[in-house]
Amino acid sequence: MINSHGQSHQAFDEFSHVLDPDVYEPLPDDWLIGITDVVNSTTAIRSGRYEDVNYAGASVIAALGNAWGSFDFAFVFRGDGAAFALPPQGMMAATSALRQVASFARADLDLTLRIGLLTVREIRTSGRDVRIARYAASENATYAMFTGGGLKWAEQQIKNGRYLVKPGRYATKPDLTGLSCDWTPFPRQRGEILSLLLEPRDHISPEVFAALAKRVLAVFDAGPRQSHPLPGDIPIPGDRGRQVDAKGWSAVASNSDFRKFDDGLRLTLDCTHEQIDKVEAILVPARARGEINFGMHRQSHALMTCLVPSDRPDSHLHFLDGMGGGYARAAEKMEEGALGDVVRHHAP
Repeated sequence: MINSHGQSHQAFDEFSHVLDPDVYEPLPDDWLIGITDVVNSTTAIRSGRYEDVNYAGASVIAALGNAWGSFDFAFVFRGDGAAFALPPQGMMAATSALRQVASFARADLDLTLRIGLLTVREIRTSGRDVRIARYAASENATYAMFTGGGLKWAEQQIKNGRYLVKPGRYATKPDLTGLSCDWTPFPRQRGEILSLLLEPRDHISPEVFAALAKRVLAVFDAGPRQSHPLPGDIPIPGDRGRQVDAKGWSAVASNSDFRKFDDGLRLTLDCTHEQIDKVEAILVPARARGEINFGMHRQSHALMTCLVPSDRPDSHLHFLDGMGGGYARAAEKMEEGALGDVVRHHAP
């Protein structure tokens, strides 16, 4: 049962449970789905502006939570953007926050943030769905997981110019209270910081995809601390960072979103080359069979953008991405891989 904040009553503390399609519950038809992404984010990242891109991506979550008066709503951070779900009475807050964040990104960060808003009903008309589940990363932090193909379809429609929200000409600045990028990047310790996107093709059954995703997850779970990209001991922050004690750092690491399900697996990991090879040996044949698309990007460091809600500071959330392009580069490589398969399939 979905409550007024888009949360199902049960939250799963074992991540593999959210790979099971049966645990997801449908959102009501009249609910709103918002999607944002930084236009030409890979260009900005290649010029070293990865922190700005991540900050713009997380800013809509901060702005919307502060405008809505609560962070108890369904959202997912995607590196260069975000997606969220709100009940219909959130229309004004969502529209205002989206416009403010787009204006802020342009004026303060020199980035173009594409913003879109549509209803679950419009998504279902296309034959897709939006269903959610909750993953309890810790006692104080839960993240929404999405399935049904609806967010992926909505993102593509918005990139094609549909459902766009036009930025306001005189928008006030968004309230980004609680959002920060104080930590310096975290270096790899086991081999590579890996950004991995894994999505099902339209015709594959959710059960077949779940089984494949669990095989991939098992490889990474075999690593120390499930291949968590944040160090287990307390890091030494840079000149912008703030020192925390062992208990505080443990809470930060526990409340981070290094694993999520967003119409597919979205992972930021610190893993060995052998683990990556094992996963590629699973994914390459599956892509050749037409079951999945995937993209992975290796880099030297992970980035963390933090959100400490003013209404519930114990529920601090920490959004992770790779420093060398992360999810944006993985998505680019996923598109290249899918295109390559099409070309090979039609080659004489």
